[in-house]
Amino acid sequence: MVASSLASPLCTWLVAACMSVSSEKDQFSKPASSFQSSKFMGRRRKAITKFKSGSLMNGSVMNTSWHNCFGFEPCEEYYKSDGFSASFSSLFAENPFSVFGFKQVPLNRRQRRMSSAAHPGKPMAVAVQPAMEATTMKKPLMRNRRVVVTGVGVVSPIGHDPDMFYSNLLEGISGISQIEAFDCSEFPSRIAGEIKEFSTNGWVAPKLSKRADKFMLYMLTAGKKALADGGITEDLLQELDKARCGVLIGSALGGMKVFHDGIEALQVSYKKLNPFCVPFATSNMGAAMLAIDLGWMGPSYSISTACATSNFCILSASNHIIRGETDMMLCGGSDSAIIPIGLGGFSACGALSQRNSDPTRASRPWDMDRDGFVIGEGSGVLLLEELEHAKTRKAKIYAEFLGGSFTSDAYHMIEPHPEGNFIHGNYHRIAGIPAQILYRVHSHSKAWKTCIPTDFFYMLYKIGSGVVLCIEKALAQSGVKREDVNYINAHAASTPAGDLNEYQAILHCFGKNPELKINSTKSMTGHLLGAAGAVEAIATVKAIHTGWIHPNINLENPDNGLDMNVLVGSKKERLDIKVALSNSFGFGGHNSSILFAPYKNV
Repeated sequence: MVASSLASPLCTWLVAACMSVSSEKDQFSKPASSFQSSKFMGRRRKAITKFKSGSLMNGSVMNTSWHNCFGFEPCEEYYKSDGFSASFSSLFAENPFSVFGFKQVPLNRRQRRMSSAAHPGKPMAVAVQPAMEATTMKKPLMRNRRVVVTGVGVVSPIGHDPDMFYSNLLEGISGISQIEAFDCSEFPSRIAGEIKEFSTNGWVAPKLSKRADKFMLYMLTAGKKALADGGITEDLLQELDKARCGVLIGSALGGMKVFHDGIEALQVSYKKLNPFCVPFATSNMGAAMLAIDLGWMGPSYSISTACATSNFCILSASNHIIRGETDMMLCGGSDSAIIPIGLGGFSACGALSQRNSDPTRASRPWDMDRDGFVIGEGSGVLLLEELEHAKTRKAKIYAEFLGGSFTSDAYHMIEPHPEGNFIHGNYHRIAGIPAQILYRVHSHSKAWKTCIPTDFFYMLYKIGSGVVLCIEKALAQSGVKREDVNYINAHAASTPAGDLNEYQAILHCFGKNPELKINSTKSMTGHLLGAAGAVEAIATVKAIHTGWIHPNINLENPDNGLDMNVLVGSKKERLDIKVALSNSFGFGGHNSSILFAPYKNV
């Protein structure tokens, strides 16, 4: 009875809607001529009269209108309802216009012919179960699916093997040196985290090695090394459900060398162009080539968010696993821009260090003598896997991936917002009052300026709005308590403003944790651009796995106000990591924070 009482009014409304749409199509699909209008006006008046009296409420007409509007038939309860005709007739008895604003008219001859052909007998009720099934097939976010790191692969200025890479980090060995790939004597910056020795033997086909850009070769090599490190042998690779395996590895700049070579060839003739110059220059092609090589048919694409690229890829890859779309994802980033246009472009921005006489001491995050970042190259790839899938094949588990977040400064291509954190979203409040309101009062009041120093508000300005918001969202979305985060691998790229902004944002979020430790991998590798986040994520995972965190080299003269109990010194330190956070920020105001923790079998 309840179902009947609910179904009948609902069907009444739906029929009214589809009749209105059907009439609208009938009126406006073909403009009637004056002859037709005069000839059939009488019939239309009679039809409207019948409509008002309820004679149009026959099965075939309503079935056609309903079917045209919704694509399926009315429910059985609609046909059984005795009150439908009366309720519908009363709805239009006084006015031949529908509640939707269109005049009701009968079906034309073609529509009647189609209706009688489709339904020659009595009305046929068709179940709407398929529509319900389509709704239930939408899978909710499966948060009970845990994501773990089971393999890592790296190509970097300080090593191409994960163990060697992290051993060099712990020893404080710098990979920054004079550029040898080309003559850069006329450039203001002539140093880089350049990879001196690299071989694709055993990892990439020789023909592809000759054609592809280095960013792609680094990516393919690191990706396959991650598989090997994760215990994915050739036999096991054939046993995997390849439809549930994907590749999400990005690049900030893509194949710059291939594209640059194409431009030079074009100066002679387009016939001199390499036919691969366009596809090999695109940032997605590395991930695509790796997926093709492995035969993995799951999600395969790339994300490009400047120097935050890797973190965006890692978090997005984990979401594919959490949603139940995949069981295994290769993710990370790769870049190789140590070529004239890359070095020249960053030099023109005034972003690079010019400490050319002492390369190993040029990258110095949080040091007062820093003068810009040092460009680097390389690739980092992580093998993320669903926990039960990893346990089934008895995989080695480095750490658990807990989640993360993205935000945008939404202010400038390169610079952080000058008014800091509280301008966006009234983040800071003092005694419940938004800080920016207090600042405006302060700026117009002599008494306030006497009582409250301007440095108090300047301190708030220095906290990057997007950074704090990103960290807070990462904690909220992953369900991590802030007091549990005791290690942070910072983005800190050795830039004058960026290092302090991030440091103060970190202290704002975690400053009350006495165990908190912060370091920067870039002090030894330089800034690997789109690969930086993945390489630093590998350093973070290795720190969890080994219990050692690497030093901050070249931090000899710390900036004013820095707490050296928080920043790691010049030697490696032991740390029982509870939760680790890794930050990456990029041009365009892209912010990203991702979280890892030791794996616990709970």
